[in-house]
Amino acid sequence: MQSKPCFKVNGKAFVCFFQQEMVFKLAGNVHEEAMALQGAHLFDPSGKGRAMKEWVQVPYAHAAQWERFAKAAMEYVGK
Repeated sequence: MQSKPCFKVNGKAFVCFFQQEMVFKLAGNVHEEAMALQGAHLFDPSGKGRAMKEWVQVPYAHAAQWERFAKAAMEYVGK
């Protein structure tokens, strides 16, 4: 995914590693939960104000929740 380490399901990326943080493709309530975390924000790999609306970048401070978000992202993309 844009030259970043990522995991895919059915050929589609659902999680990647960027700037020492994890980025998840999420929707619905779980997207809102991730965005509510301190320091979390929409993923903007270019840094030019073109954030990817479904992708949430979650800081290491919330690493305990990364597995849950990864599972939700895999289910979302794997549909």
